[in-house]
Amino acid sequence: MNDAKEEIRARLAIEDVVGQYIELKRKGRTFEGHSPWGVDKTPSFMVSPEKGIWHDFSANRGGDIFSFVMEVEGISFREALEKLAAQAGVDLSKYKGGDKEVSKKKARAKEALELACKYYQVCLAKNKPVCEYVFYKRNLNRATVKDFRIGYSPKEGKALVEFLMKKGFSRQEMADAGLLNRFNGDMFRGRMMVPFIDTTGNVIGFTARVLDKSEPKYLNTPETLLFNKGRFIFGFYQAKEAIRKNGFVVIVEGNMDVISSHQAGVREAVATSGTAMTEMHLKALSKLTDDIRLAYDGDEAGVKATERAIKMAGDLGIKLSVISDYGGAKDPDELIQKSADLWMKAVEKRMPAVDWLLEKYEERFDLKTADGKQEYSDLAMELLKYLPKVRQRHYRQLVAEKLNVEMSDLSEAKGDAKRRLKEIKITGNGRKNDGILDRILAILIYGKVGDAEDFEIPKEKDKLAELEMVFEKFYNGWTKENLEIEFEELNKKAKDKIVDIEIEELKAKLSSLSDDEEDKVNEILQKIQDLQKTEKK
Repeated sequence: MNDAKEEIRARLAIEDVVGQYIELKRKGRTFEGHSPWGVDKTPSFMVSPEKGIWHDFSANRGGDIFSFVMEVEGISFREALEKLAAQAGVDLSKYKGGDKEVSKKKARAKEALELACKYYQVCLAKNKPVCEYVFYKRNLNRATVKDFRIGYSPKEGKALVEFLMKKGFSRQEMADAGLLNRFNGDMFRGRMMVPFIDTTGNVIGFTARVLDKSEPKYLNTPETLLFNKGRFIFGFYQAKEAIRKNGFVVIVEGNMDVISSHQAGVREAVATSGTAMTEMHLKALSKLTDDIRLAYDGDEAGVKATERAIKMAGDLGIKLSVISDYGGAKDPDELIQKSADLWMKAVEKRMPAVDWLLEKYEERFDLKTADGKQEYSDLAMELLKYLPKVRQRHYRQLVAEKLNVEMSDLSEAKGDAKRRLKEIKITGNGRKNDGILDRILAILIYGKVGDAEDFEIPKEKDKLAELEMVFEKFYNGWTKENLEIEFEELNKKAKDKIVDIEIEELKAKLSSLSDDEEDKVNEILQKIQDLQKTEKK
């Protein structure tokens, strides 16, 4: 079930799963909260969205979303898998018959798509009229075409099918990759081809644009084993380093907006391909930055999209802003064709998303009338309930001033934006543990102190990520000398703890012996005394 697990992990953000049970607050790149087992006085529970793990420092437990649900619910792995699969919308029946079969299908689909991408690139290079369209009409340079692996699909109905069949692919394998239409011919014909590239650089699908004014203007790969439009972010592979380095991301509406923006020097641009933004999109981007800038149109669709984004942002601590000054252009691509500098300035000249929406509401209603004020107030209050309390108060004050009323006159937003936390089942697994061994291993692995031969180093990625979190929490910035002192002290504590456990076990044995077992009693008492002497040394 490894493929099923990875699919669920990809669809569910760990902070969302944990956040159903305990209240989490963002702290830098992580989230913090109180232990679900009630063994801490100050927040000791940490979640790392980037690593996809959690660690409870007070109970010394940790892992991924599956181990968390198993711990708090007191259920088996299978039950946790089924529970999380239901949340993620993953059909586990697709994975019956073993992971190997699904993995094989995915691997063949990737191979077919990679070959198709290379085939389309060659077709572009050989077609002069299409090259003129790409390089002159679309104003794309060779570096951009190479970076986004842009190609061309021939008009012939089965050109790609015949090419892939010669390479040993069956029609079923092509269908699994989303390359066939309902007549078993090429899905894409006579179009400029832009591949969908996942976060690791694999081609998982295509978006195809017509070269004339025919319809549909764009044709995308359907949902497949590899491609899910609800979580795929176009341009993310090319943009992630710039986003990480410069601390912000620009979400545009179209794929061509992304490509033009990258060529213009704003390499932080991405798009949600062929679908509205989802929580999965927002979660993936928030792992790299909390500064998300929306470059949507100012029409009704743009307003609705911005409203949805604000509501989804919720308590994530994400700074949503809107880029709207296109200087008369209808979208970023058109603005870039006029001037790349104007686009760069527009990206910097953004405004908070809530301010932008309130301005749009003001344009929609006549605030000189009672009805207009009420409609404006209702929309504003509904929006503001998704903001943190301090920001809510700030905007309530602005709305009150705009309407020339007291804050107390504003109607309260209906409903509650916060989710009700699920009840936690207390299990024996939540007992307190001082975590000495984890701290020793963290110093050993990430502080490069101590002798690794004396310890069993874990190989599991999740456990290593947990230990890295332990090191960052306790020892970030420590000198090597201080780490060495700490390592020695922790080793001594660990040895003392082992002795304490052995003494407790001997005392338990002692209490179970009868009076006529004097020899055994004396033997155990002697062992206890010897251990106590060892402890004092």
